[in-house]
Amino acid sequence: MKPYLQTQDFSVSGEAFQLVHDEALDMLLTQPQPQSLEPYYQSEDYISHTDASGGLINGLYQTVKKRALNRKMKLVLSLGHPKTTLLDVGAGTGDFVLAARKRGWQAEGVEPMEIARDNAKAKGVTLKKELALLAGQEFQVITLWHVLEHLPDLDAQIDRILSHLEPDGSLILALPNFKSWDARHYKTYWAAYDVPRHLWHFSRKSVKRLFRAKGFEVTRVTPLWFDAFYVALLSEKYKNGKVVLWKAFLNGLRSNLSALATGEYSSLIYVLQRAKKPK
Repeated sequence: MKPYLQTQDFSVSGEAFQLVHDEALDMLLTQPQPQSLEPYYQSEDYISHTDASGGLINGLYQTVKKRALNRKMKLVLSLGHPKTTLLDVGAGTGDFVLAARKRGWQAEGVEPMEIARDNAKAKGVTLKKELALLAGQEFQVITLWHVLEHLPDLDAQIDRILSHLEPDGSLILALPNFKSWDARHYKTYWAAYDVPRHLWHFSRKSVKRLFRAKGFEVTRVTPLWFDAFYVALLSEKYKNGKVVLWKAFLNGLRSNLSALATGEYSSLIYVLQRAKKPK
């Protein structure tokens, strides 16, 4: 493990954290990792738990989220699974579960934060508090939209999640990419480090290596174009103490243009399936 970068929790505590590089996996780890992460989510600014829509950043997030739901469902449908069972891990306020149910899927969601579950319940979606409450159930598709980076005890959590995936099922992960242009540009202020809520920071290589050890292979990688702009907007706020809209747009654009050549987008969606055994 080598020291990589010093950063801090810009949204809640102001505490400093160190990122260290696991060279074998090409992944960054947040150190120290708090014994309890719940206090670090206690903020009205944590949009995915509160559905906050006031202000420029929150309003923009909610507008794009609605469009992103359709794109996520198109991706799921394109996988061509004959069954329609889906589990959304880290379901937030239940929007993706609701979108899947409206399209006829038997969709369940898991969300540990009570405030998020309450918001989901107000929409008519009851989420489970933990995976243990789904014991024995398997799903054709399991999704984690910007969730894996939050999970403590990563290896055990991955095993637990994969135990709920049917043998021919698909796992879908959306993850920030610390190899992106905007991560290298903003460095300490890159909003997608989001320490200590983000315990792990992935690259394309780390996802392949981590899941290869579990018998899975990456079958598709696709960018989340908007993330570069949204992350740049927050990063400008952390760096300058205010939202600099034009600069955030320019840097988001530069990140996406750079990624056209490198493939290193600000965030990426990975589709994974069990590796086929050689005949």
